[in-house]
Amino acid sequence: MVVGLSRREDYVQRANAALGGTLGALWIPEEINTVIERGEGPYLYDVDGRRYLDYLLGSGPVLLGHARPEITQAVQEQVAKGLTYFAVNEPVVRLAERMIEIIPCAERIRFTSTGTEATFFAIRIARAYSGKMKILKFEGGFHGVHDQSLMSAWSTVPTHYPNPIPDSAGIPPQAADDVLVSRWNDVEMTERLVAEHAHELACVICEPLQRALMSAPGFLKELRAITERHGVLLIFDEIVTGFRLALGGAQEKYDVTPDLATFGKALSAGYPMAAIAGKLHVMEAADLARRDRGEPLAVVAGTMSGNPVGAAAALASLDLLSQPGVYERLYYGAERIKDGIRELASERGVDVQVIGEGPLFQVLFSSEPVTDHPSYLRSDRVKARKLGLECIRRGLLTTPGEKFYMSLMHDDQVIEDSIEIIADAFDAVLNDA
Repeated sequence: MVVGLSRREDYVQRANAALGGTLGALWIPEEINTVIERGEGPYLYDVDGRRYLDYLLGSGPVLLGHARPEITQAVQEQVAKGLTYFAVNEPVVRLAERMIEIIPCAERIRFTSTGTEATFFAIRIARAYSGKMKILKFEGGFHGVHDQSLMSAWSTVPTHYPNPIPDSAGIPPQAADDVLVSRWNDVEMTERLVAEHAHELACVICEPLQRALMSAPGFLKELRAITERHGVLLIFDEIVTGFRLALGGAQEKYDVTPDLATFGKALSAGYPMAAIAGKLHVMEAADLARRDRGEPLAVVAGTMSGNPVGAAAALASLDLLSQPGVYERLYYGAERIKDGIRELASERGVDVQVIGEGPLFQVLFSSEPVTDHPSYLRSDRVKARKLGLECIRRGLLTTPGEKFYMSLMHDDQVIEDSIEIIADAFDAVLNDA
């Protein structure tokens, strides 16, 4: 440790040297960046012992709160039996059966370790089943970081539909050839693109709640009808919405059943585990028995896929989420804080849109409703990022300018403390302007 530096400052410097300062997409300026030592309930504690109200929640997995004893006990019991086997195991069988009971589209389950793998393999299954190669996604929709998903997700310039914009250096130009992009909530454009490309379109993939953008009334039902009409598979990417908006995910919440769906994050309470769920006749494209029969096989595999520790955590998580009143409490807390933010913005004469569904929301500086990626780009994203940074300075951790995630442990006192911090952060942003 360098003399004269706090533990936080020392660790931040070491992280800069060893990690480039970040683990991925979360970038916080060095002067307010921190290094976490532990989490407890709705809080994180850094290496200096400073407590933060946590609205990162590990980018969404920690829906139940940090260090839940029930999850810890389930994991410890499984760890004592072994960490992973690369073979079918008792916890993963019980988890697959439980998910089939809960999720409307689920007739068969395949497990992966990450959400990126889950969407990658779901698209592969759709292509193998249909024999078609193109996919259609929506501008602003995020489906992981493999080459064909990372298109027109983070773009900061308008998309020339249906041509995608790669969101990362290092993606081969030809990766865009099999990707079409439509505008979120635009039924007419989506119908036209699906009809025109149905002969080569394997699937349409969407987040039923796109980042924090709600679907327009009836849009998801129209999307289901369009894909069925033209013989194209529909994939719901429920990595974020799964088990968060309802026990059966967004497909239960919105009463729309896709052909395939992906799950992760809240599934296993922070332990690495993700899954693909789908209709049996589609999922059979990934059955290993096809290889023995000399039939085309969609390979879905991974060293840690279906590991028993993640499965044990997921089973305990689903037990907790199945208890009466859980989702009522999640939605109640979320509406309280969203209403509080709208009120403090109104008191200050600031045009703000607080968007989202249930226990996730986003604060955007805009005088118009934000319903798609173009209207999101028209919002003041610089001011939204400043608000997030000012929250971090005051002890509330979030991804600056992006979503706030809430847990079951965000009680009335946490919400009151959060609104107070956000009010101070608003004032700092307005004074700076």
